[in-house]
Amino acid sequence: MERWKELKKNVDDLEVFLRSASNREDEMLAREQYNDISEIFVEFERRTLYQGKYDENDAVLSIHAGAGGTDAQDWAEMLLRMILRYAEKKGYKARVLHDIYGAEAGIKSVTVEISGSMAYGNLKAEAGVHRLVRLSPFNSDNLRQTSFALIEVIPLIEGSKDIMIDQKDIKVDTYRSSGAGGQSVNTTDSAVRITHLPTGMVVTCQNERSQLQNKDKALEILKSKLVLRKKQETEQTKKDLKGEHKSVEWGSQIRSYVLHPYKLVKDHRTGIESKNPNDVLDGNLDKFIEEWLRQQATSKKAATSRKMEKIF
Repeated sequence: MERWKELKKNVDDLEVFLRSASNREDEMLAREQYNDISEIFVEFERRTLYQGKYDENDAVLSIHAGAGGTDAQDWAEMLLRMILRYAEKKGYKARVLHDIYGAEAGIKSVTVEISGSMAYGNLKAEAGVHRLVRLSPFNSDNLRQTSFALIEVIPLIEGSKDIMIDQKDIKVDTYRSSGAGGQSVNTTDSAVRITHLPTGMVVTCQNERSQLQNKDKALEILKSKLVLRKKQETEQTKKDLKGEHKSVEWGSQIRSYVLHPYKLVKDHRTGIESKNPNDVLDGNLDKFIEEWLRQQATSKKAATSRKMEKIF
């Protein structure tokens, strides 16, 4: 509120200054002040787009290769790099908690914890199926290939560590961590897989330093999922929190990345496009995320208006 009052005061001061401006130097000074005020206002407006209960929380993001074989696994790894580059640009901290590599290339699945201001609020916009069209580097005939990968995002919920889980309700399995080979291969059974028997939820963690740390992190994620499940009273709430689950194949994608025969990235939810896929895959996702948030905020506002109309 203090920042908003200061902004309003600056606007009032600028209006007074403009009334007395008499030369080009005054005009240039006024323009500089206007630009400064505009930047602050745009940032205020952007903050209003974060209307979700858990938008300020850290996020746990998972990527799963879908239809497309080795190409899909390579695509999943490309998406991982995109997300990690986005996190780096936003000043977020990212840690890979669990990964399963493909036999030939890429990854079958990966889970990353991402910490920072509005991490979940931003990354929830990436939840859904991502489609890639390109000339396959894994096909001897260099044919065009379509691949799919699914991104899922949940918030890490504060206080979930205090939630008690009955030990009879979970099954804990330990196994040797997978890796790409060489020195990264773990020689001890430090990886942990926890299955919550009543719900069938499965959480895995392998990249912490010890089995105990992996178990603690897996439990934290499981508890966050259970808190969400308890709060998901309607199917619409479930879609808002995690993104509607869709089959990882044709017709269900939220965004398409075409590298051949032309270059285009198109978000099918918002209509936002980019003719520079390399830029998008390098983590420059702000325009896609912001437009999605804007549309979500507009949709929520319209729904509230309709509800008020029914009441009155």
